[in-house]
Parts: sequence; structure tokens; C-alpha cells
Amino acid sequence: MQKKVFISPKKYIQGAGVLSEIGEEVAKIGKAPLVLSDSIVWDITGDTVKESFEAANTTYIYEEFTGEASNTEITRLTEVGKDKKADVVIGLGGGKTIDTAKAVGDALGIPVVVAPTTASTDAPTSALSVIYSDEGVFEGYKFYNKNPELVLIDSKVVVGAPIFLLASGMGDAMATLVEVKASQKRNSNTMAGGKATLAAIAIAEKAEEILFDQGIAAYKAAKQKIVTPQVEAIIEANTLLSGIGFENGGLAAAHAIHNGFTALKGDIHKLTHGQKVAYGVLTQLVLEGYSEKEIMRYVDFFKSIELPTTLKDLHLEDVAYEDLLEIGKLATVEGETTHNMNPELTPEQVADAILAVNALTTA
Repeated sequence: MQKKVFISPKKYIQGAGVLSEIGEEVAKIGKAPLVLSDSIVWDITGDTVKESFEAANTTYIYEEFTGEASNTEITRLTEVGKDKKADVVIGLGGGKTIDTAKAVGDALGIPVVVAPTTASTDAPTSALSVIYSDEGVFEGYKFYNKNPELVLIDSKVVVGAPIFLLASGMGDAMATLVEVKASQKRNSNTMAGGKATLAAIAIAEKAEEILFDQGIAAYKAAKQKIVTPQVEAIIEANTLLSGIGFENGGLAAAHAIHNGFTALKGDIHKLTHGQKVAYGVLTQLVLEGYSEKEIMRYVDFFKSIELPTTLKDLHLEDVAYEDLLEIGKLATVEGETTHNMNPELTPEQVADAILAVNALTTA
């Protein structure tokens, strides 16, 4: 039997200043919230969160997230939540904080609230986490029975973050339709646990349309810390459209190649998830045999928002072919999402495609 499956968060709130509503919204879900955030994010948002909970007559437990979405950190924070009898967990910050909060919520069997402070990934809306080792090497995905209860994203906070983070979100979001189309060619199952719905494909298409239409204008405005309709559209594309699109539509090679990059040591680890995914998108387009004209449309867009398009941009200008093969091996390992696109893909083909992208973009 073939079944279609569509999943999503229960509620999504976006707008300038909405972080001030977090206390009121969380009070509808639980009475003993555990707030997870790193110290930098807490310095920026802590006062707003405190005032919001005070206004809602709700207390909370704050625990600092140490920076890696690893099983070690998940176990530690789960014990904190258990000890404090938390009945809802809030992930306040970037992708790794959010992924950790989802894992803690699942372990404790309590609802999850996600409050992203950047629009840098499509992690907030999904029922999964990307898990890394304590050293930051990709280990795998954790899947959950349900999506977050609430996703609340404050556009004013987002434009206050470094501009490369919004660009990174666009790199991650640009993978959505590219991967969905590749996955659907093989009628592959999605992260939601079935075949893609028409709704999921339409959402992925809308994400790419918004990126190409509004992305550069949004980037220029956000650089000036301004919230405009274009900025709001891109935040939604990066977060909601891409998040629902990838989970319900299918992943393919772009994200698997990103995961492959974690096999390497060095400065590439200074790059964000979305920066590496952007190069993964171009690599997947090569692997699928897209024309140079089609590939260059994505290249030109990435260049305009300062995303990596060359090996030099990835700090890999002197990379050995053996290292590229290591990327290819990790990207094609059993269970990776490259198999949704082409289960016969080899490490050599991935390595060659990475080099081919560089040849196109440096010509």
C-alpha cells in the first residue's frame, strides 16, 4: 500500500516583536517550561523572555545550552528537565539549540516550543533532529512522533542577527524544491513516513519562487536591520515553507553532501549548515545532469547573497581527491538521503561533481 503523509507544527507565529508574546503562548501549553538557550542568545533575548513570562504570571527554568546537538548534551538536559519536573521545553536560538530541545522534549514526553532567533535553517518546524558527535561530526537523524507544538519567530530579532545567517537560511531553503523534485522522480518516501502530498510539493515550489523573487531585496534590507515585506517573506520561506517542504516532500543529495563535509577537518567547520548545503545544491544539480544555464541561475543567486560557490569559499581550495572521496563515502552511506535520488551513486561521482561545480564557478 502506498500512503501519502503530511505533518506540520500545530501553530506558527511570525512577526516583528512577537517574542514578547512567548509567555502568554507557552502558558496555554504548560506551567513549568524549561528554556534552553546559549549564553549569547540569552544575552540578546533574555530580558524580553523574562518580561513576557512575568506578564503571563508563569515561571520558567533556564538552562544554558553548551553548543552541540550531541547525545551527551541531550542526556544532560533531559536530566535537568526531569529533575525540575518540566512540562514543556523551549528551544530559543539556532538550529542546534532547537534540535536539542526537540530531543529533550521527546525523551521527557512533553510538548516542544521553538523560538528561532535566526532564519538560518529549516529545522524549527520539523519532527526530527540532526545529531552530531561531541566534536561536531554528523551522526544521524532522530525522528519524533510529532512536530513542535508552537514555532514563534520574531522578525526583528532575526534581522538583528549577522546577515550571513539569513543568507544561510536561503541556501538551506533553496535545497527544498531541488531535493523534492529529485526524490519524487523515484517516488521515494519522505521524512514524514510516506509519499509526498500535492500540498508538500506546492509548498516546496512556493519556497523556491519566493527565494528567487524576494531573496536579494530581503538580503539588502536585512543588512540594514530593517524588517520589510520582502524580509518577512524570506523568513517564512526559510522557516515554514522550507521546513514543511523538505519534511513532507523528500530529501536527496544536497543535504547528504552537507553531511559528507563533516568528514573533513579544518576551516570548513566554521561555515554554517546553510552555507554548506548551498554547495550541496550545486553538486546535486551537476549529478542530475542539469544544463549549465540552469545551474548558473542558482550560482548567480548564491553569489548575490554571498553564499559559497567555489572550493575556495569552502576553505577547500587545496583539498586532496582522497578527502573528496571521504565526503562521497559519507554522503552515499547506507541510509543517507542520496538513495532517494540515486541508490547507485558512488563516492567517486560525488567527488567529481564537487570538482565540476568548482570548475563551473571559477571559469
